[in-house]
Amino acid sequence: MSSESRLYTFSQETKDHLRKFRLGTSRANDPQAVIYMIDKHTLEIKQDEEKTVYKNLEEIGDDLPDHSPRFVLLSYPMTLPSGRLSVPYVLLYYLPVTCNAELRMLYAGAKELMRNTAEVGRVIEIDSADDLEDLPEKLGAA
Repeated sequence: MSSESRLYTFSQETKDHLRKFRLGTSRANDPQAVIYMIDKHTLEIKQDEEKTVYKNLEEIGDDLPDHSPRFVLLSYPMTLPSGRLSVPYVLLYYLPVTCNAELRMLYAGAKELMRNTAEVGRVIEIDSADDLEDLPEKLGAA
């Protein structure tokens, strides 16, 4: 067992939601995303209270905090230059430049655990909500 999995926790409800979200988004026609955070006191990785499922990148950008990191699971259906439909499932590691060192370390320590637990194919680091505009290009959309 890695040290991260002993330090950070996922509730069974969160694990079930991660699995359901991953399986449910693989056939989606629209982008879908959920934002996860780390509770500083319990070190539990969980969704916020509203458990919002976002349908576009602008909504995600509006809800990302200015000074605190977040993990964003994103399923983004797109057409590749070859004309083929692709639905990449990625983890956006949102780390704003204005967040304090304690939060940086907290999220950095959990990044690989979140990646493995969510079973994403790729991690993309962003440091501002504006970086979301470049996301389709980073994912290889036509």
